[in-house]
Amino acid sequence: MDINSTTGPLAEITADWLIVGHFTVDSSNPLPAPLAELDAALDGTITRLAASGDLTGKLAASHLLADVPGLAANRLLLVGLGQADELDSRRLEKALVAATRRASKSASVSAAIALPELGSESIGDSEAASLAAMALQVGCVGQALYHTDPSRYAFSAASVHSPADDAVVRGSVLGEAINLTRELVNRGPMDVYPESFADRAAAAAAEFGLDCEVLDENRLQEERMGSLLAVARGSVKPPRVVVLRHNGGPEGAPALAIVGKGVTFDSGGLSLKTSEGMKTMKCDMAGAATMLGAMTAIARLSLPVNVIGLAGLVENMPDADAFKLGDVLTARNGTTIEVLNTDAEGRLVLADVLAYAVDLKAERLIDLATLTGACVVALGEEVTGVFSNCPEWSQALEQAARQAGELAWPMPMHDLFGDLIKSDVADIKNVGPRWGGSVTAAKFLERFVDKTPWVHLDIAGPSFASSNKPHREGGATGCMVRTLVAAAESLA
Repeated sequence: MDINSTTGPLAEITADWLIVGHFTVDSSNPLPAPLAELDAALDGTITRLAASGDLTGKLAASHLLADVPGLAANRLLLVGLGQADELDSRRLEKALVAATRRASKSASVSAAIALPELGSESIGDSEAASLAAMALQVGCVGQALYHTDPSRYAFSAASVHSPADDAVVRGSVLGEAINLTRELVNRGPMDVYPESFADRAAAAAAEFGLDCEVLDENRLQEERMGSLLAVARGSVKPPRVVVLRHNGGPEGAPALAIVGKGVTFDSGGLSLKTSEGMKTMKCDMAGAATMLGAMTAIARLSLPVNVIGLAGLVENMPDADAFKLGDVLTARNGTTIEVLNTDAEGRLVLADVLAYAVDLKAERLIDLATLTGACVVALGEEVTGVFSNCPEWSQALEQAARQAGELAWPMPMHDLFGDLIKSDVADIKNVGPRWGGSVTAAKFLERFVDKTPWVHLDIAGPSFASSNKPHREGGATGCMVRTLVAAAESLA
């Protein structure tokens, strides 16, 4: 969906839905712009709503005027932005996505968004225009991919009332990248499996100008990816590793590698999950999907930096040939791994792909994975855990997350956690004790990055929402796509 930037009087904007953001209304003071402009066109209707207390401006609260003869738009949706001095990108996103979700319940509907001048230290007018465009893309797309009667519809036309053309384009690109990630995660494992994901990645690469290489099972054997291949043994679906390249920087310049865990379905293997535990395991490839979404945005925005995107793609299934407890695997970098739980498979996949990224001479690494329930216990369902071997790189990622309006929190990486995964029969074991499970998983991954500055993002909580909210669709969220793009920009 193309999103345009527009200027001119609000009363002349032609759309089925004109969505106008406004701050908290104080009936004792004159209406601020843009409410004053609309109030004049509507013969004081907004003044009366404010006086009656029906229009408050509370964050994400909306008031619909379906009959607006003074406007070119068919409907006016006033959406509250809260107090001006409290507005930040997360609050603005919440308000705008709630509004676009409300407007997208019918087919062939057009929408436009207008915002007040912000003048805020935490968010500027250009960033706000970008968020408005992103909300128009994201809010109208749901998770009901297999419904015969969709509950949500993409807008037939959309615009943002802003002169910041570049910001609107950026927000639109980010919104489409987030939706790509969400779609891949929301699709069932009959549709998304290692080969089909690789095909989708190759198609996206061709469309957006990324170099693409797909490593099949024979090539993975040649590349000594014994850890990843062991996880794939129980499935009839052969594994794949996808390697995407955006060559936006000078030839030979340092490259950032983004590595995504792509377990397209996780049954737990022989350490079989319960039926309840398997219900959402189509989302165990959210790290790979996030990498792909971010790489498309990085390419479309022509960022002047070299970025390599990698996805390790497997199914983890029980079978007569499935890997077993007590097996000792040899990873690409020569590290031997004692398997004590086949449901701790994501780290086995990432181990080989991280080592491969190091061998590709990446000078900075980020990996994303729905890795541990322990991280959800620690941080809840909306915060990403940040683990790193390099404080400066970790702080840069945390700053990128703040800039993107996404929640992330640094976790400890003390040496004592590494001691907990030492094995009596191999170099390391793939699980430690129950306590500190998210950190021992990260310490496992650290064994495969050599000395390269590396950040591990555990997105087990925020990547998949268990239910709908007014400002958020249930299912895949597309979290961290914006953070990855901001991190890449920081290196330009």
